[in-house]
Amino acid sequence: MHIPIIPPLDTERRQEALARQATLTKPPGALGYLEELSARLVGMTGRLDWQPQRRVVVVCAADHGVASQGVSAYPQEVTAQMVMNFLRGGAAINVLARQMGARVVVVDAGVATPLEPHPDLMAHKIAPGTADFTIGPAMTPQQAEQSIALGLEVLQREFERGLDLLAVGEMGIGNTTSASAIIAAITERAPAAVTGRGTGIDQARLERKVMLIERALDRHHPATTDTLAKIGGFEIGAMAGLMIGAASRRIPVLVDGLISAAAALIAAQLAPRVVDYLIAGHNGAEPGHRIALDALGLEPLLDLGLRLGEGTGAVLAMPIIEAAMRTLQEMATFSDAGVSGPT
Repeated sequence: MHIPIIPPLDTERRQEALARQATLTKPPGALGYLEELSARLVGMTGRLDWQPQRRVVVVCAADHGVASQGVSAYPQEVTAQMVMNFLRGGAAINVLARQMGARVVVVDAGVATPLEPHPDLMAHKIAPGTADFTIGPAMTPQQAEQSIALGLEVLQREFERGLDLLAVGEMGIGNTTSASAIIAAITERAPAAVTGRGTGIDQARLERKVMLIERALDRHHPATTDTLAKIGGFEIGAMAGLMIGAASRRIPVLVDGLISAAAALIAAQLAPRVVDYLIAGHNGAEPGHRIALDALGLEPLLDLGLRLGEGTGAVLAMPIIEAAMRTLQEMATFSDAGVSGPT
């Protein structure tokens, strides 16, 4: 599998952004993290004049064999039903994307239920869901590579259509179990510390979910080269590929919730420099989400108690990205405004 080269951040342009921040009509540091965020974005894109005009949220969907173990409050067919809801424009991500001026792209990476063709659906089903990772590997090594390659392919298509800012979301019944297992494996934290209630399961089902993850990690011992194949999901691999592809094009990536953060950990295994291009849109309600973000060294922009996925928290952060750049670009300097600077 070919992993594209990710360029280093443009440190010279980043320093120019920080230098300009020091000349704007405000006390030093008065805009808080917006100032550092603007400099990070300039370092990513290499442009002081960059704006997140062409915004895209890619929602990757797939099913998980572990769902047969009763780890979700919803039946597996909900994955396909929600994909159709996305395509009809009726889901939360559609509502928020319309507000934020982002186009929604839906990818079938491995939905178990056959889906009707739709002009807005990228149908690239690797298989009708993964295998149950509590019994054996979730996928073959070849399927894991296919999922990464799918994300790279989708990114290339969206880049050709026009892409400045990428948000990465998902849909898949059972995928919080896979994501929690990935986070536990990579961060070496106990499954009980990273596993939450997902779709709203009760205490008994939560305890079973933790037990299943513990059993799977004991069985598979997923290493840095096979975490995705042993315990991951097709949509998680596609999301990782999207992140790597965007970073290789100097496109900032907004990470969403638990599953998106797990995909970021997978991406970082394959291409460590990808982390330089990631921005955490929010800190969600799942305990493993913050643990994954800490492992990635990312500080979330929002904390709204979200646990929906779909890319919702990432899209909600888009105006903050725009605000960081507009304040950098459009504020007057002390000299331009005729305002006395600090003494």
